[in-house]
Amino acid sequence: MSNVETKPDEVVCKTGGLPGPDCAQEGRAPVEILTARDVPLGGPRAMGVRRTLPQRQRSLIGPWCFVDHYGPDDVSTSGGMDVAPHPHTGLQTVSWLFEGAIEHIDSGGNQGMVLPGEVNLMTSGRGICHSEVSTEDTTALHGVQLWLALPDSVRNREGRDFEHFAPEVTPFDGGEMLVFLGELWGTRSPVATYSPLMGAEVRLRPGATIDLPINAEFEYGVLVDSGDITVEDVELPTNALGYTGVGLSVVRISNRAETDARLVIIGGEPFNEEILMWWNFIGRTHEEIAQYREEWQAEGDRFGAVEGYVGKGGPGENADGLSRLPAPRLPDVRIKARKNPPPHVQS
Repeated sequence: MSNVETKPDEVVCKTGGLPGPDCAQEGRAPVEILTARDVPLGGPRAMGVRRTLPQRQRSLIGPWCFVDHYGPDDVSTSGGMDVAPHPHTGLQTVSWLFEGAIEHIDSGGNQGMVLPGEVNLMTSGRGICHSEVSTEDTTALHGVQLWLALPDSVRNREGRDFEHFAPEVTPFDGGEMLVFLGELWGTRSPVATYSPLMGAEVRLRPGATIDLPINAEFEYGVLVDSGDITVEDVELPTNALGYTGVGLSVVRISNRAETDARLVIIGGEPFNEEILMWWNFIGRTHEEIAQYREEWQAEGDRFGAVEGYVGKGGPGENADGLSRLPAPRLPDVRIKARKNPPPHVQS
């Protein structure tokens, strides 16, 4: 998925620092709430998404640097997803659907379907481009799109890798989970990652409470898709992301609703590298970002080309008549660093 904001913020992220505030709930840990902002995706006639990362309050949770949450979206009204070929550097895209289907094509020669309960992981390395289009038989679209920052040691690799994995449902007392990356509660995904991290969909029954064992060396975010959720006895609104920081070995999550709840939990070791994120690029310097943009606009070899893209406007173009997404204009001043807060809950 692309960051299609016309004036994308520059984001420089670095973890590390001092502990956060004392807990306001007796016997429980504090929780930092990251609210979402609405962002149009793919043009004025396309669907909207709710973005919780990155933002000025916090830009990274482990290596997770981007969280878009969308739907359930009526495709007959919105037109669905139609993101023309667009570039990425220095990251992995993680596609996870609850409902609908999306066709993925990338310049590594990979073509596949994103389906509910099946993770698609695309690695950009030095550079890649891809398109994402909801299928004709999709009537509703609902899911999340996530990005992972690649460590400096691998971010310039030449390969354009793509992995697909359908995790089995793991039941527990009060619900079930699908672990699509890393490990949670004894269930592990076989998909290889470049940083210690995890990602999972968790479903809770009405009235259920779980004390979920987690890795105390990881910082975590809990995204609420549905349900009346509390995390560590703190009410977490739908579409918000609850952040717990490092140091917890168990997190309490409750569904107070009379219907099932669904959450996405992400986590990882604090990412101890400074990164610069602008539009769809992750680099380390202003000069790198400017070079990526120049090469994309010039249709350079770094990103390759998507073959076979068919958008809502017909073969080779989206509903707005674009065959590829143009990069926004760079800021008139040098992109400045933005520090990520320490891996602890902020007041």
